[in-house]
Amino acid sequence: MIVKEFHKVVSVEEAIATVYKIKEEIKLERKLEEIHIKNALYRVLAEDVISDIDVPHFDRASMDGFAVYARDTFYADEEKPVELEILGYIKAGDTNIYEISEGKTYGIATGAPMPKNANAVVMVEHVVVRGNKALIYKPVSPGENIIPAGSDIRAGELILRKGTLLTSREIALLAAIGKTRIKVYKLPKVAIISTGDEIIDPESKLTFGKIFDINSYSIYSRVLENGGNPSIIGIVEDDEEKIFEVLNSVSRQDYDIILTSGGTSAGVGDVIYKVVERIGKIYVHGIAVKPGKPTVIGRLNDKLFVGLPGYPTSCLLIFDLIVAPILRELAGLPRKELKKLKAKIATKVFSEKGRKEFKFVHIVTGDGSVSAYPVTTGSGAISTFSLADGYITIPEDVEMIDQDTEVEVTLLSEQLRPADLVIIGSHCIGVDIILNIMNKYIPTFAKVINVGSTSGLLASKRFESDISGTHLIDEKTNEYNVPFLKLYGLEDKVYLVRGYGRMQGIVVQKGNPKKIKSLEDFLREDVKIINRNKGSGTRVLLDIKLKELSMKMGCKFEELIKKINGYEIEAKTHSAVAAAVSMNKADAGLAIEAVAKLYDLDFIPIKEEIYDFVIPKNKFNKPHVQKFLEILKSKEFKKELEKLPGFKILKDTGKIIHKPP
Repeated sequence: MIVKEFHKVVSVEEAIATVYKIKEEIKLERKLEEIHIKNALYRVLAEDVISDIDVPHFDRASMDGFAVYARDTFYADEEKPVELEILGYIKAGDTNIYEISEGKTYGIATGAPMPKNANAVVMVEHVVVRGNKALIYKPVSPGENIIPAGSDIRAGELILRKGTLLTSREIALLAAIGKTRIKVYKLPKVAIISTGDEIIDPESKLTFGKIFDINSYSIYSRVLENGGNPSIIGIVEDDEEKIFEVLNSVSRQDYDIILTSGGTSAGVGDVIYKVVERIGKIYVHGIAVKPGKPTVIGRLNDKLFVGLPGYPTSCLLIFDLIVAPILRELAGLPRKELKKLKAKIATKVFSEKGRKEFKFVHIVTGDGSVSAYPVTTGSGAISTFSLADGYITIPEDVEMIDQDTEVEVTLLSEQLRPADLVIIGSHCIGVDIILNIMNKYIPTFAKVINVGSTSGLLASKRFESDISGTHLIDEKTNEYNVPFLKLYGLEDKVYLVRGYGRMQGIVVQKGNPKKIKSLEDFLREDVKIINRNKGSGTRVLLDIKLKELSMKMGCKFEELIKKINGYEIEAKTHSAVAAAVSMNKADAGLAIEAVAKLYDLDFIPIKEEIYDFVIPKNKFNKPHVQKFLEILKSKEFKKELEKLPGFKILKDTGKIIHKPP
């Protein structure tokens, strides 16, 4: 009997590269589909989601009580209550429009819309009703017990970023803005086939010489875990014609990837490679790895094909190495990076030279020590994979690892994957450009929290952020960012890296219908502005300029801002400011030039600023932080950044301008 030996045996790295080569050849790419949010759990967004409404979209009462002019209550106390006329009662969900005047009030329920002119709610506990009169026993200040329109989400605000994995929290956000249909990455369809005369379905009666089909169900679950849409085709005997019939049929159906398990070893049962050669093309027949050598990689018509080993542990290991990365990429999920830890091998371990080996281990912790004990069951035992805590990788040229040698253990289980980069600070489009470039070279799951420059510095002080973007200007020295390290006690805690320049100014509607020329026009009665949040660099710049204006006009800053319609209305990002102006919710606002162009608005330059990066010293050498800084200094980033109006690379971009002692 002639037994065909393995051919085209390759390294693990070559096998992975081959899969990507086939992917390119057959044009296996991410696909999009539109779905209802009730079906969106654990799907990945394929678009940025921007709110087109305020949430809430009207001022609401946050307490049961009475809607009032706040100033009507200023002198109320328990000895001398204020008496107001009750005009009626407003329930939650009431669609009528009500209005009050001085000395009048409406009873109001929690969640009900506020009547016109009312700017506070007196809690019901502080009111006594006598006929149509409300006796107010406690004063309230403007805005008290009210949830203002847009206080949760503002129209034009980016609420979910492309690539976000959708959970119940994100779906709640989508429902809050009334967006019930979204674009997501389509789940790649995977056909799963088990082969072997000895394999039977787990629902069948087990008889001598037979084993239950483990692999179909373990692969099915693994496909789900990695963002795929699996289908179990069934079990096929080790018969070349029967396997040919099934694979030929499946390869012509709507699948992206076809997986088989079993029938790949170099023996009489090795029929998979023969069938693949008849239908398509073999690229790999055997990988220089243990366990998992009997692996076949090829294409069936325009489908990627991977023939996995029959042994359960080998099957799952090769799936994780070869198939999972492709599935996750197609589904829009980040590459799964398993945690690693250092341990000492508890016993001497031998390996076969010439093949990379993955040795499964148990982890045992002691008094300040971590030991790795090799799992003694082999690749044919499913318990090897299910009971092991992790595995060590033994290189091809190593035959023995001595006892007590320090090894690196890759853990098999991880409940929550931490973000690769946590970026807390000022909002900037430039950061998005860097992250987009990063993802081309290193998979990066970044959590970007836009809270403003000041809050970003405080996050760095608490070592919560990896990187904080800041553009704070010192009004005494006119210097950006450096003076604030001393102010917030950061000099011995952080690095400050020079970023780039960008132009701040006034965004106004196309054609500038209100003829706004400067910040002085913000004082006009016919002009309504939208402001940035407290602590943001843009807000700091605006306040500095307004203080200069107040000195010029000979009045106090506090008096001046009272004259500005909309000064107290805040947006969290530059984009939200531009969107508000674009949607006629405001006539003007301070933002960067790039968003003016994005929203087709006019722009009046105010000041070129410097946007820098603060990095806690214990985060500076993180690989993703270093990659971020590498891209910051790259020509690729310069080319992309300077496509944006008002942005420019500086002569010292990427330079460390402050180093902690």
